[in-house]
Amino acid sequence: MALDSNDRSIAGFTMAAHALVHWFETSIPIFLVVWLAEFDVGVAVLGLIVALGYAPFGIGALPGGILADRYGTKRLILLCIAGMSVAFFLLSLASSIATIAVGLLLWGVAASVYHPAGLALISTGVEDRGTVFAWHGIAGNAGIALGPFVAATLLIFLEWQLVAAILAVPGVLAVLYGLSARFDPTAAVDDDVDAGPDEALSLSELVSNSRALFASAFAVVFVIVAFEGLYYRGMLTYLPEILHGLEAMDGLAVPDGLEGIEPADYIYVGLLVVGMAGQYAGGKLTDHVDPARGMVGIFAVLTVLAVAFVPVTDMGLVAIAALCGAFGFFLFAIQPFYQNAVAVYTPADSRGLSYGYTYLGEFGLGSASIAIGGFVLGAASLTAFFAVIAIFAIAGGTLSVALAAGLGRS
Repeated sequence: MALDSNDRSIAGFTMAAHALVHWFETSIPIFLVVWLAEFDVGVAVLGLIVALGYAPFGIGALPGGILADRYGTKRLILLCIAGMSVAFFLLSLASSIATIAVGLLLWGVAASVYHPAGLALISTGVEDRGTVFAWHGIAGNAGIALGPFVAATLLIFLEWQLVAAILAVPGVLAVLYGLSARFDPTAAVDDDVDAGPDEALSLSELVSNSRALFASAFAVVFVIVAFEGLYYRGMLTYLPEILHGLEAMDGLAVPDGLEGIEPADYIYVGLLVVGMAGQYAGGKLTDHVDPARGMVGIFAVLTVLAVAFVPVTDMGLVAIAALCGAFGFFLFAIQPFYQNAVAVYTPADSRGLSYGYTYLGEFGLGSASIAIGGFVLGAASLTAFFAVIAIFAIAGGTLSVALAAGLGRS
């Protein structure tokens, strides 16, 4: 069935915004490699600074959902895109690590409101939600892959400050596009349902509904998502720097005229591209596999991949690339399972609040692994880093086993 004009307009607007959120998000680890060489700071200090930028991305999801109800989804999404763009323009002017910290913090605050606002807009404005959610996810994955690819490619030829400014330009264009977009944000809501500002939760309702959620199986799902977020954020933040430091990369011959290319960056981008296939496969499997059982299997694979990383680094470039591809596939394949778990283990009238907490766990609590990972890499070893990453997967898998066994269903 073809989308009507309102659905197409909302789809285009949210797809552009979703792609840009992840375009900025996944380009930051590429800059991290440059900043380590540019500024006189260690990986532990810079890791803490990047963590402070990523933390609001998740922590702001819950208040972002409340603000979307109060002030309108389109307005909030436009402010999100504009704020992210301003943050990257600020990064382009940075001459100190303090300015880097301010720019990353601004990006995190601006980006945090997108997921609750974007998903709310689709849920209230789109009739054919399934199709638009699918395209919305594809757009996000495209941004995940293109952000680091474009950043790594431009860094071959340009200074990092100019690259940061160039990355902000699509955000400016998206704001202009969004200002001209026309759609009804409540077209899919029954006429007798008020989806406007009066529907925003009061403080007492927020506390009451939250208490009910965390007295149910959702409490287990939330902690599982938090451990998945710790694995996800730690891996994606430090993998570019780890790959740069491998001996296998030093021995790779680069054709004449392309000496500035860093093979490690393109292996990282390849991982993110493979992640698109992983998310598609995971989404298809959620129709046939219980979400808890699916998460048990994928957490087991992620544990094995983390434990195997250091031994595989001695096997050559092909083995490293293959392992990174597997990381990308399963790291994104698990996401549809925990998203479906939220739907399975929460009541429909608390679904919006549930997803707000879900992104708080994924992106907010998950960002702690940036600080943890930076400390471990700086004070210990690569083996210790992947041991910590494996522990996150083991914890998530153990809780998934408990969920599959019926823990907290009451």
